[in-house]
Amino acid sequence: MQKIVIDTNVVISSFISSKGIPAKIIALPALNEEFIICYNADILAEYKDVLTRAKFDKYNFNPIDIANFIEKVKEIGILIEPPVSDISLPDESDRVFYDTAKFAEALLITGNIKHYPSEDFIITPSIFLQLLN
Repeated sequence: MQKIVIDTNVVISSFISSKGIPAKIIALPALNEEFIICYNADILAEYKDVLTRAKFDKYNFNPIDIANFIEKVKEIGILIEPPVSDISLPDESDRVFYDTAKFAEALLITGNIKHYPSEDFIITPSIFLQLLN
């Protein structure tokens, strides 16, 4: 079973467009038992915080959809409590995603690849879908 950690930007993109690559990735663990989302309380809190920011009001994200998404992650995912690394990252809020993926030996799927070090387990949504084919 392939473990994945999904960065917030992929989640946001999936809420903005149900037809894009991020939406396909978000649907995979629910549709395919070969994938499992790794998460922890900090990741879920960031998803909720970012999805409810005023700058996304123009997209009219439904609070029920947000709550359902978070509950689905908890239902089908696995809780990972990684140790905190001392790696230098440009955005400290990305640390929880990096640490969770590294500790769980999961792929970290992010649209902001430049925010992370160049490591094999950190990939873009497009690369992830290419790996599936």
